[in-house]
Amino acid sequence: MKRIEVWADLVCSWAHIGKRRLEQAEFDEDVEIVWRPYLIDPMAPAAAGTFDAHRVVALALDRGGPALQDALVERIMHAYFVDGSDIGDRDTLAALAAEAGLDGMAEALDAGEGTDEVRDQLLRGKAIGVTTSPTFVVGESAIAGAQSPEVLADLVRNAVPARELPDEVTRLRYAESLLDLRDPLGALRIMEPLLAEHGDDPSVRLLAARAYFGSAQLGRARETLESLLERTPGDHYARFLLGRTLERANRHAEALPHLRMAAAMSSEADYTDALRRVESRVS
Repeated sequence: MKRIEVWADLVCSWAHIGKRRLEQAEFDEDVEIVWRPYLIDPMAPAAAGTFDAHRVVALALDRGGPALQDALVERIMHAYFVDGSDIGDRDTLAALAAEAGLDGMAEALDAGEGTDEVRDQLLRGKAIGVTTSPTFVVGESAIAGAQSPEVLADLVRNAVPARELPDEVTRLRYAESLLDLRDPLGALRIMEPLLAEHGDDPSVRLLAARAYFGSAQLGRARETLESLLERTPGDHYARFLLGRTLERANRHAEALPHLRMAAAMSSEADYTDALRRVESRVS
């Protein structure tokens, strides 16, 4: 059985259309549909946003599986698009969940349940390149927009299977992707289990140092890099990053020897540029 992940904002009209087209698609094999969160306006206030609705949808998957989750998504979309209901309202969400067969959601929302799951899934979506509601993902294949039933059937038929990787490797890749997207705080959140369980691993420590540097946590970046270089003094990138960290902290004289060593070990243009910049400050 193939899994179709639908990344969508529950108030997106194209997501509503995409759901109908997904229901019309004729698949050659059994599929399961899992809904994942996407926020068109991540800065919307709680009263006007869909974050809590996504929490309830995530809890439906956890407690009742894809069928219950899909039934709840149907009710939420109908409530919003047909009835004009406020799906940011706690009591409305609890009532819709109960109609779908999921009880206790008022208490769950009050207790903060589902919050971490939604935040982690939002970061995962960002890391894998989801930028549109809806986006349909099957294995390592994806297509954005409210596509026709035929296109969706082709997506499932021709999807590249997802590679089975250890959770640690997957989290590292997500963190690297988030850093490339200039979301260092998101990278650190994704890395929390890695730092707790594999905090001594050099690759984990270096990635964390990059995230600390990117989020201006310069003290933590310096501490992490100095500890790392005690074990691997020949790591030219760690040496360069320590030099840059000290430069950002206006400690140019301390940065200079690290940048000189990095430039001597590698001819990267960034290393040379940083060295020249700091040399001009020190001289």
